[in-house]
Amino acid sequence: MYALVSLISAWAIPIMIVFIPLYAAYRKIPVYESFVEGAKDGFDTAIKIIPHLVGMMVAISVFRASGAMDMLIGWMRPFFESIGVPTEVLPLAILRPITGAGSLAFTTDLIEQFGPDSMIGRIASTVQGSTDTTLYVITVYFGAIGIRKAGYALKVGLISDAVGFIASLVICYLVFT
Repeated sequence: MYALVSLISAWAIPIMIVFIPLYAAYRKIPVYESFVEGAKDGFDTAIKIIPHLVGMMVAISVFRASGAMDMLIGWMRPFFESIGVPTEVLPLAILRPITGAGSLAFTTDLIEQFGPDSMIGRIASTVQGSTDTTLYVITVYFGAIGIRKAGYALKVGLISDAVGFIASLVICYLVFT
């Protein structure tokens, strides 16, 4: 199983990088022009999201500095300990939907402390790749384009993050034990 996962992960991105432009050329889509047009739109979007980005960064700082994250982890810890989940990855489950940079920094710390081949390092890496920065995406991108009613997107995104976290745990235990 591990060899299959390694083979797929080694070839997935190179195959996509070759396949997408070839398929676009086959469909007679002007690849370079489409790329340049998208890059121009991306620059405009980057300018629009700056105020939302600053607001989100302030909210993350307040959440962590106030002790709310530590309190939430304290409430979750007994349940996860009882089912055998390493509690060192719990802050990652909370941080990942909020901030990509913060969760990456936390994952880096876990890998430095426990090693990349430890179960904690593997779970942290898998969570990092299996979940998204839902609150960040909703705040920044939805705000930049003026979407005000994001309730359903928030619910679906957070449920997806929870499923991604649980799936990461299950897959790591199935593949690496």
